Amino acid sequence: MNKKDEKHAVATNKKAYHDYFVLEQMEAGIELCGTEVKSIRAGKVNLKDSWCNIVDGEIFVNGMHISPYDHGNIFNRDPLRVRRLLMHKREINRLYGTVKQQGLALVPLSIYFVNGRAKLEVGLCKGKKLYDKRETAARKDAERNIERAIKER
Repeated sequence: MNKKDEKHAVATNKKAYHDYFVLEQMEAGIELCGTEVKSIRAGKVNLKDSWCNIVDGEIFVNGMHISPYDHGNIFNRDPLRVRRLLMHKREINRLYGTVKQQGLALVPLSIYFVNGRAKLEVGLCKGKKLYDKRETAARKDAERNIERAIKER
């Protein structure tokens, strides 16, 4: 892999990993305007409260906040506008079927660049219960304590 092909995550949705079990991950392109791309490159994007939905065979991301570009002009767009994701029709139809049948959620996990194009990693997720969240937190805490004890030796 040369340097241009590497994935470099601009932003990740840590809250999604806390609130959901990620069953499957898929890559999707994003339909953006020029100043939005520049703002994403500057790292001014927030995925925290975003979600995806499928309407009429097209997949959209809602609630993704891309701050207006600092050096932009009248062409800056609304930071919270609904953006279309670019995926193959069969992938969208498969996701639509699994979301409707199994009651799963489509959640954006991270945004990154591949070959100069912005990509969004979308996860097919199942919600965690409160006891699942506690169990995950306890496991991470135990792993952290083990690493700390090993490091002290």
